[in-house]
Amino acid sequence: MKIPNRIQPLVDDGLIDNVLQRLKSGKEADVYTVMCGDKVQCAKVYKEASQRSFKQAVQYQEGRKVRNSRSTRAMQKGSKFGRKQQEEVWHTAEVDALFRLAKAGVRVPEPYMCLDGVLLMELVTDAEGAVAPRLSDVILSEQEALTDFATMIRNIVRMLCAGIVHGDLSEFNVLQDEHGPVIIDLPQAVDAAANNHAESMFERDVNNITAYYGQFAPQILETRYAKEIWQLFEDGKLTPETVLTGLFVEEVHAVDMDSLLDEIISAEDEYYDRQRAAKERDEE
Repeated sequence: MKIPNRIQPLVDDGLIDNVLQRLKSGKEADVYTVMCGDKVQCAKVYKEASQRSFKQAVQYQEGRKVRNSRSTRAMQKGSKFGRKQQEEVWHTAEVDALFRLAKAGVRVPEPYMCLDGVLLMELVTDAEGAVAPRLSDVILSEQEALTDFATMIRNIVRMLCAGIVHGDLSEFNVLQDEHGPVIIDLPQAVDAAANNHAESMFERDVNNITAYYGQFAPQILETRYAKEIWQLFEDGKLTPETVLTGLFVEEVHAVDMDSLLDEIISAEDEYYDRQRAAKERDEE
């Protein structure tokens, strides 16, 4: 096939020998299979900001660190240099996340390098060596769903322990190889501690995965892993080996309205008493 313009420099440098086919055209990138020597790899070509249909980039970029203050100021001003730096941050976010998650034991494609907006990484395949299907295209038995859901929850816990929330996790961002689910598509991954939207994104991620596997094993729909895991994380008690129950009971505190009103009235009385005392002192 014709070599895409963004991949051509990698071909010229001998990093890629040939482009085989386009696997996917997504909201933030196009994905191709490529030959690198005698090995088939995956090349993810990120789209420019003007071409991306990912609408909530600002929420996902909150808390991301850049190399220096000059870059930070330029990004805030929206200058040409700042926009270039913003693109670089967007491109490298997935690479950084993939390396961190692989080290943490999360099942993700192995990253190799990212150059000029093109990420080279492992091609995830099935037992026959074909490109692994997306989870959305897979039909599971009840037992398979229970097993793979437990695997996904454990991987989500490992992600959070590594300080990362996927931010866009669903059956469309998971591949199914012969060993189970593999998490993909992480350019929008957020810092769990530095992003104010991390909790809501985490809950949405877990709920999406719960809803998918719940199609095949309805008992999964009764679990409340999102709130249980996040509470453990906030309390500093979450580890990759933490035993989970899938249960969560929110604390409900009854409000004593009479006592609350008494406190408000008492506070008002004290305020006016201080005002009168101050006025009397001024008149003396």
